[in-house]
Amino acid sequence: MKAVFIVFNQANTERVEYMLDYLEIRGFTFFEQVQGRGSKTGEPRRGTHTWPEMNSALITMVEDDKVDDLLKTVHKLDIRNKDIGVRAFVWDIVQSY
Repeated sequence: MKAVFIVFNQANTERVEYMLDYLEIRGFTFFEQVQGRGSKTGEPRRGTHTWPEMNSALITMVEDDKVDDLLKTVHKLDIRNKDIGVRAFVWDIVQSY
């Protein structure tokens, strides 16, 4: 099992939720307002007068065989609009109950 953490501009919220539904990934935890800046070319998302946009994020636990499809779909979404961005990060889950 893997944990996939997805960070995205709030403008992509509906698209990200649709992506999870399409891939039949049901469970997730949603973080509505996340501040930050991309490590390479991302503009700050701070919710301020200077940097008014905000990000959201979610984390979902998925079976190993769904990770590649999820990452490919995230990448396709990112390509659609590079200016607002979406990133995904994957961790191994070694134990759960």
